[in-house]
Amino acid sequence: MSRRRGRRYDDSPKLNKKKVFATIVVIIIIILVIISLKNLLTGSSTKSQDVSSLTTYMSAYENGKWGVIDNKGNIVINLSYDEMILIPNKNEDIFICTYDVNYDNETYKTKVIDSQGNDILTQYENVEPLQNTDDSTIWYEDNVLKYTKDGKYGLIDFSGKELIRAEYDNIYALPGIEKSIIIEKDGKKGLVNSSTGRIIIDPNYLEISSISNTYENGYIVRNDQNKLGLIGVDKTKILDEKYDDIKRITDNKYYVVVENGETKVINSSEETIFNSGFDSIEGIESDNFIIIRNGLYGILDKTGNEVIPAEYQNIKFANSGNFIAQRDGKYGIIGKDNVTKIDFNYENISYIKEADFFEADKSDYTTDIIDTNFNTVLSNIIISELNVEDGYLRVREGEDYKFYNFKFEEKSNKEILATNTLFLVKENGKYGYENKNGERIVDCIYDDAKEQNEFGFCAVNKEGLWGVLGSDGTNIVEPSRNLDNYLYIDFIGEWNRFNDLSINVYTK
Repeated sequence: MSRRRGRRYDDSPKLNKKKVFATIVVIIIIILVIISLKNLLTGSSTKSQDVSSLTTYMSAYENGKWGVIDNKGNIVINLSYDEMILIPNKNEDIFICTYDVNYDNETYKTKVIDSQGNDILTQYENVEPLQNTDDSTIWYEDNVLKYTKDGKYGLIDFSGKELIRAEYDNIYALPGIEKSIIIEKDGKKGLVNSSTGRIIIDPNYLEISSISNTYENGYIVRNDQNKLGLIGVDKTKILDEKYDDIKRITDNKYYVVVENGETKVINSSEETIFNSGFDSIEGIESDNFIIIRNGLYGILDKTGNEVIPAEYQNIKFANSGNFIAQRDGKYGIIGKDNVTKIDFNYENISYIKEADFFEADKSDYTTDIIDTNFNTVLSNIIISELNVEDGYLRVREGEDYKFYNFKFEEKSNKEILATNTLFLVKENGKYGYENKNGERIVDCIYDDAKEQNEFGFCAVNKEGLWGVLGSDGTNIVEPSRNLDNYLYIDFIGEWNRFNDLSINVYTK
């Protein structure tokens, strides 16, 4: 998904199960491991004393009250609200405030304000963002809002233009899928594409779900006869509504369906490709089918012939013609000819498609990086950050951090973080900062420190306490905050990141 720029590892949080104060007033269960977070370490401007020139907004919390700050640490909305102020799009000057909350009957009111505190979109009642969540993050649809009128729901865009009239019994995001909004009317469901405001599926169905983790592959629909079909994002009918089940796996050429009790693979013309040789099918890619037979994994080709025998505990797709497999509890890599390319010595192996290499985790919690020629190019490292957008790795080797590009060439932080104004240096076991010319701006006096974040701030630690420096190296907060229990250390001005990274909140 496009929301995330990279992955962070040893600095990455494990999310706590917390109550998120939001307009819908619900309990959200947060998955324990963040797989991927938005990259907080890269700059986005070339201004010498202003790493990020684009204004963005974050919710702020202090002493039981909520407000909004910007990416310079300025208070935009005073911290005077009892409920968290929701920000549907961090780059837009639109904030949803909740008030008159009754937790017993789950009623509340909302108003929308801008950065000047002016009420906006006042022609609509109870305007709310559309919250969504996948296995690791919570987000809001970033271009539409829902509202109510006479007990019904409709959709508007951020300018206040009505996209869908308030005539629906409920409107909510399809879980885990971007740009896909469910509409309900008279007990039936339809679907709206939030990027266009167009109804893709009329509310004629009992259920609607996605066939994969992206909306582009279409939607499974269940009709009144309890039969399933598939509708594309262009409103075309891909599969007729005649199946007892459609599995949530596809590569847009093949589909796994159950019809009259028979599980089979069909093509987009609904012709049977094969229907035997497996107990279940777990994945499809490039005319290869991951199957389970007698509890073990193997690979069939598009004719149903066995390519890799079902003798593995797990199989995952890797790069072209290769597969990550598990045997005797350990992972290795095999080719389509079932020849072992990487021995079965690892706790886990992942293929990083965007970077075209393998990440192989070892039992001592270190990682090997393996290229597509199956050479180990980095060994016994701990990955701190993997940024697929900007094309680099930040890793810990021993006690030191190093940067590598995806050619596995070691690079300096000045080369990788080229738009930063300050760069972390280490001397005699202590940390400081210098500018891009190599001039020492901050002496090496800190016991720990972070690279400058995307907003221009540097978190520094002395004697176990954290503080923050500005983009020119001046002290903003002297090291004074004990953040030992915090899952991730980051600052915007005087504000440090909230200790629940499922929500983008800063506090003091």
